[in-house]
Amino acid sequence: VQLQASGGGLVQAGGSLRLSCAASGTTLSNYDWAWFRQAPGKDKEFVAAIRRSGGRTYYAAFVKGRFTISRDNAKNTISLQTNNLEPEGTAVYYCAAGTPILSSVREDWAYRHWGQGTQVTVSS
Repeated sequence: VQLQASGGGLVQAGGSLRLSCAASGTTLSNYDWAWFRQAPGKDKEFVAAIRRSGGRTYYAAFVKGRFTISRDNAKNTISLQTNNLEPEGTAVYYCAAGTPILSSVREDWAYRHWGQGTQVTVSS
């Protein structure tokens, strides 16, 4: 399984980016999918997840309705639409695939496969 993240860049505060994660070696239905991020000097933190069964979504509290995770089965791609970005959102964003139990859907250790990350920089 290989994951290729893209779509990061430099954006002003209040701007938007659409991050994508192209999967190969598997179909989306085999895994739950998530986005995490890691800011300089900080631990990796959960951003959003979407379950393989039913497509239920989960978000970190800091998202506050600004981000949307989705999947495109035809393109075998997971996306994260990020709106109203804040400078605190500057980080490397990673996509991940795994089979976490419900209580672990926000835990990075529950995901087996990881993309290389895409840098998001939000200027104030």
